[in-house]
Amino acid sequence: MKRLVGLKRMVALAAIIAAESICPATAQNGPIRIGVLNDQSGLYAEFGGLGSVTAAKMAVEDFGGKALGRDIEIVSADHQNKADIGTQIARKWFDQDNVLAIADLTNSGVALAVQGLAKEKKRITLASGPGSTRLTQEDCSPFGFAWTWDTYSSVIGTARTVLKDGGKSWFILAADYAFGKQMAEDLRKVITANGGTVAGEVRAPLSTPDFSSFLLQAQSSKAQIIALANGGADTTNSVKQASEFGIVQGGQRLASMALVISDVHALGLQAAQGIVATTGYYWDRDDESRAFGNRYLKLTGRMPGMIQAGVYSSVLHYLKALKAAGTDDADAVAAKMRELPVNDFFAKNGKVRVDGKMEHDMYLIQVKAPSESKAPWDYYKILRTIPAEEASIPLSESKCPLVKK
Repeated sequence: MKRLVGLKRMVALAAIIAAESICPATAQNGPIRIGVLNDQSGLYAEFGGLGSVTAAKMAVEDFGGKALGRDIEIVSADHQNKADIGTQIARKWFDQDNVLAIADLTNSGVALAVQGLAKEKKRITLASGPGSTRLTQEDCSPFGFAWTWDTYSSVIGTARTVLKDGGKSWFILAADYAFGKQMAEDLRKVITANGGTVAGEVRAPLSTPDFSSFLLQAQSSKAQIIALANGGADTTNSVKQASEFGIVQGGQRLASMALVISDVHALGLQAAQGIVATTGYYWDRDDESRAFGNRYLKLTGRMPGMIQAGVYSSVLHYLKALKAAGTDDADAVAAKMRELPVNDFFAKNGKVRVDGKMEHDMYLIQVKAPSESKAPWDYYKILRTIPAEEASIPLSESKCPLVKK
C-alpha cells in the first residue's frame, strides 16, 4: 500500500514538472511581461535605447496598465549589439521570466537571431529598430512583426527622389553587417533600375571611430551622391568627418539611409543641413504627432525619433490584439494583430500583412538649414508623403514562406 501511495505521488510530481516545463508562460495570475531589447550603451543608444523603454511604458499607461485582468510590466536589457548576448537574454526571458513579447530589437543581426528563437518558442517579436528586410522576407515568422521601417522603404523614398533630382552617380558607404549589406543591395537595385550608376562601395566595421579612408575613397570617386548605409553614431561620425574633409563643400551630396532626429540633434543643423532621408515619424507633422512628441519631451528632455514612436505603436497594438484575442496565446494574438487596423499618431489605417510587415506611409524629409529652424527640434522639412503600398515590397515579389502566391 505504501509503495502504491509513493508511486502515485511520483506520478503526480512528474506530471506537475512536465506541465511547468511545457507551459512556462501560462501563469494566468502573473503579469503580462513585454521586453524591450536593444542597444543601450553603444552606437545605437540614441537610435532606440532607453528612449524605447520610455515609449513602451507610455503605451502601457495609455492602454490602462492591465490586460486580461493582469498587470502589464515592461522589462528591458542591453544586447550590446551582439547576437549571442541578445539570444541569451531572450531565452531567459522566455523560459524563466514569462516574457510574452519583445520590442525594438535595434540591430538586424540580433533581431534575426531573436526572431528565430521567438518562432521556436512561440513568442511575439515587435521589431522597430532593425532595418533588414529579411525579417519579413526569407526569415519571416508567424510571430514576427516589423513595424517602423526597413531598407526597402528607406531606399525607395530617398534614392528615387535624389535620382529624379539629377543625382545619377553614387558611392555607397555601408556598415559591414546584415543591415548595411542589405541596404547596399537594395540601393544598387534602385539606382541601376532608375538610370543611375554606382561608382564604388566600401564597408566599414560597426562602431569604427575613423571613417577617413572610406570617405577619401568616396571623395576621389567623384560620385555626385555619397549614400550612408549605416546608423546611429556611425552616421553622425560619417557626417562630421565628411564635413572635415570638405566633401559637401566640394559639390558632393550626402544621403542618409537611416537618419533619426537624435542624429541631427547630435550633429547640429550647421553640419546636417541639406541631408535627405526617409522617416516613419516626425514629431511636428500634425497635432497628434506633436502631442506625443511633447509628452515624450517632458519625460526624457528630447523629442522622439521614429524608432521610439514605432515602439509605442507596436506595443499598443500588441496589447489591443491581446485584449481582442482574450488570451495570451501567441497564435491567437498574432492573428488579431494582422486582423486589426493600426490607427494612432504613428500610422493611419496601417495594415499588418501576412508576412508581418506593418504597412504604413513614410515621409521623405530634408534637414533644415539653421536659418530655417524657428524653434528647438524644428529640424525637418517634409518633402513628400510616400504611400504605404509604395514603401513596402509588393507581396507578389515576397520571399516569405507565409505568403501564398
